[in-house]
Amino acid sequence: MENIVHTFTIDIDWKLIRLISQIDRFDASWTSIEKKEGQSLKQLKSIATVRSVGASTRIEGSKMSDEEVEVLLKEIDITKIEDRDSQEVVGYFETLDLITELYHDININESGLKNLHNILLKHSEKDDWHKGDFKQHSNAVEAQLPKGTKQIIFQTTDAGFPTQDAMRLLINWYKKDNATHPLVKCALFAYDFVSIHPFQDGNGRLSRLISTLLLLKHGYKWVQYVSFEHEIESRKTEYYRVLRNCQAQRPNENATEWVNFFLNALKNIQEQLMKKLDFKGIEAKLSPREKSILTFIDNNAGCKSGGIAKRLGIPSPTVKRILPELLKKNLIEKHGIGPGTNYSRK
Repeated sequence: MENIVHTFTIDIDWKLIRLISQIDRFDASWTSIEKKEGQSLKQLKSIATVRSVGASTRIEGSKMSDEEVEVLLKEIDITKIEDRDSQEVVGYFETLDLITELYHDININESGLKNLHNILLKHSEKDDWHKGDFKQHSNAVEAQLPKGTKQIIFQTTDAGFPTQDAMRLLINWYKKDNATHPLVKCALFAYDFVSIHPFQDGNGRLSRLISTLLLLKHGYKWVQYVSFEHEIESRKTEYYRVLRNCQAQRPNENATEWVNFFLNALKNIQEQLMKKLDFKGIEAKLSPREKSILTFIDNNAGCKSGGIAKRLGIPSPTVKRILPELLKKNLIEKHGIGPGTNYSRK
């Protein structure tokens, strides 16, 4: 069955309905999970933030690994943020941090989106002339080919009045549409935003940040504990292919393929989150601190007891007491001896 939503056609079939119900079924149980897994979630959010910042900036060309991102974010010194990759990483981190902390207060309107764009690019002097304002020049989305040449992936909305009108229509639709399922609304807003490409630069990064913002606003709070951006990075070729397939029909395109891709990505990260939190057998009987240390080791292979204590804020003697217990339960492995001793997940 075809439905018209905003300016798009959406095929409402059992595949789409099943995806929505799977995501919402998990969401219904999230409140109890959140209460039970407080310490583990705090740690997962920290890990997810680093992965999200690294992945989203790499999609746009950054060369920084997650490890390099983590080091930078630990030691942010504004006077030293000189290279483009570092500027983008810090800007993305600060925007994501603002969104997860204050999403209730961020308005989905022109000024709200322009403010987010301004924060995203605030550390880049190169972008001073356009940050926080809609684009003044055309900005087709291009891919860098191996031989150094570029290929246009898709054309975007013309600068000036066409962009202003398109953004006004998008925002008005989002505010007034109370009939469309929130997950579909989030997917379509992100799609139309990146298709319009309203800002001179930073549109891809901002579209992923807006996706998180909208999901949080609609009550999908678990999204901050796992990296949506990392899922997109791992499927980057598919991501661009689906965008291109839909946009080839523009305007008034059928956006079903994009909505399915967006929801499938959400379902995947939801499953990843559950695996991280799904402690069974011996693991179900662990104390909150034991769970926290086990989760940390799971995501930081090769870590040492001192690093675990420092990152988790747990006294070093407590960490040193818990590690042998986890070894006895065959949950972790110990490598090396003396100062070089480190741990990994079994």
